[in-house]
Amino acid sequence: MKHHFSTIYLWQLLTGLYPNHKFMLYRTGPLILVFGTALLLIIAFFIPHKPFGDLEARFLNWYAIISGFTFLLGLDSLARHHLIKIVRREKGWFYSLLLVTSLFGTLFWGLYSWIRYASPFALNAPFMWLYKFMIIPLQATMFATLAFFIFSAAYRAFRVRNLAATLLLIAACMVMLGNVPIGSSIWAGISWLIHQIFPNTNLEILKRWELFAAAKDWLMAIPQAAAGRGIGIGLALGGIAMSLRIILGIERTYLSS
Repeated sequence: MKHHFSTIYLWQLLTGLYPNHKFMLYRTGPLILVFGTALLLIIAFFIPHKPFGDLEARFLNWYAIISGFTFLLGLDSLARHHLIKIVRREKGWFYSLLLVTSLFGTLFWGLYSWIRYASPFALNAPFMWLYKFMIIPLQATMFATLAFFIFSAAYRAFRVRNLAATLLLIAACMVMLGNVPIGSSIWAGISWLIHQIFPNTNLEILKRWELFAAAKDWLMAIPQAAAGRGIGIGLALGGIAMSLRIILGIERTYLSS
């Protein structure tokens, strides 16, 4: 009987039904859950034996299940937000209508193809046609438009303002010329132009494309690799620090207010 009442009390405590302990559901409960899960995963990593050895695979299965429910939650939130905009005729409601129509249309044809053809990606499934002739071209178009934003950002970043910007501009031009097939022809034209501007200067080294290609390879292999590893180490240290802050309960911004 005591065990029965203690189980009921624990359920009330964790779900917040007990009026004096609602903070357990919103504050202390998630912190305990995060700390306990992280502790078990750390133990399973360093002690890969039973009963801890199977925890990682089990938690991965739980993660897949929870991710599915969070996807449904996000789908509900997205649909509700745009349906409200459509009903109220707010600014940009037509784009919301397109989004909702595309969302539920894709979902419908995916479920229909799954039921009718056993897989949405069957060759004769309607969803496969939708994916091949609409989704993939739209994705390609979206990524193609990013090139213009990248070009604009590069133009602003490569302005010669100081020594660092000058070095960045020179290195970027060398790498770009060295990677494109027409780079050797462009470099020959640059060499000829420099020779016309400075006719009395011996610049025969500029005519040797293999030296320029070797310089490009050196930039990619040494400075670029060193900078990339430094950024990777910084990201790893930042991730470890943030993980420790979350595990120890110092960082609580992920909790609801």
